[in-house]
Amino acid sequence: MTYRATWPFRLTILGCMGVGLAAASLAAVAMTGDLDRRPRPRVESEVLPDGQSPAGVTDVTPGRLTMALTGDTIITRRLSVHREPRFLELIELIRGADLAFTNLEMLFHDYESHPATDSGGIHFRADPVLARELAWAGFDALARANNHAGDYGVAGMRSTTRHVAEAGLVQAGIGESLAEAREARFLETADGRVAMVSVASTFPASSRAGRSRDDVPARPGLNPLRFSTTYVITRERFEALGATLRDLGGPVPAGDTLRAFGRRFVVGDRPGVRTVPHAGDLEEIAAVVTNASRLADHTVVTIHAHEGAQDRFVPADFLVTFARAMVDAGADIFVGHGPHVLRGIELYRGTPILYSLGDFVFENETIQRLAFDDYARLGLGPDTHVADLNDRRYDFGRRSFPADPEIWESVVAVPSWRGSSL
Repeated sequence: MTYRATWPFRLTILGCMGVGLAAASLAAVAMTGDLDRRPRPRVESEVLPDGQSPAGVTDVTPGRLTMALTGDTIITRRLSVHREPRFLELIELIRGADLAFTNLEMLFHDYESHPATDSGGIHFRADPVLARELAWAGFDALARANNHAGDYGVAGMRSTTRHVAEAGLVQAGIGESLAEAREARFLETADGRVAMVSVASTFPASSRAGRSRDDVPARPGLNPLRFSTTYVITRERFEALGATLRDLGGPVPAGDTLRAFGRRFVVGDRPGVRTVPHAGDLEEIAAVVTNASRLADHTVVTIHAHEGAQDRFVPADFLVTFARAMVDAGADIFVGHGPHVLRGIELYRGTPILYSLGDFVFENETIQRLAFDDYARLGLGPDTHVADLNDRRYDFGRRSFPADPEIWESVVAVPSWRGSSL
């Protein structure tokens, strides 16, 4: 269905079915028009008939740049074998964009390296040939900063980087040092140069890229956004917690603040959780975005973030702060992914902030091999295999991802610019 705004902004959703894809209801969202950074009035919409094609999605008018933006891609199977008409319609939508983007939440290697102690959940790996399947589908640019980037250590990251580059795809968010991981990467198109900055707030600590003092090599890894969390509890609960800690010989509260169990607690009238982005990380990433915006016609900032607020559909406070700061720094669009569900869209200073686009491809049940630790964590022995792990993990499809309909909702956002106007 199409929602047509009373000011020049259009949001189009095309339903699509895909085999092996995250879309029992894959969809495409197109945003076109003459939206600039000026404040806009409230949007009133009318619903148009299903099946109507989005105007301008594949427009090749000189000076108009179009993107196709997707969420997480956990790919373990070929895409090019599918022949469903609605699936092929989706592929043509992606191919028709000047820049098509997805978050590559997968590693491409042939088990040359051992699995890391800490993974993003389970250890991800897929056949390196699938990098070319993403190119076949029309993708141009991949985000690499996510919680699975270090599942097979530095060797797994490097192997993935090599196979993605050999497929001719731009990639950002991973590097041999923190400076390289933070870097913007660029795609040249006929209608403008596009910069992409890829960030993650959800990751094992060992995946975070680091610096060097020249005497020791820098740590390869991903581009991190750290954050701090404060738990607000009532005075009654605070005093009860303090009394329990004193009985156990633990820390004594200092005023209305207490650190215990690796967490910070403060007194407040309303219980809740406050999150704040790491000031140094935010400042460094903002500087990269500002530089990129001066070197490109359009700048995309993308983050992999599982963290939510009161529920998984609402972004954590630090994500809202970070997204707006990136727009202030020069981002033309902000794209989120990671929670495996759709989240809302905010227009901040006329710039779209897409807090989560869901799962574009979600095939984590068909990984060829899994690490010993993945089996051991579920109490499975050496005589079990991947299908047994799936059954234990998902209770034969009755819980978690297979049983959760919101996991299978996804969109492709298609913003279009004419010059600097969205």
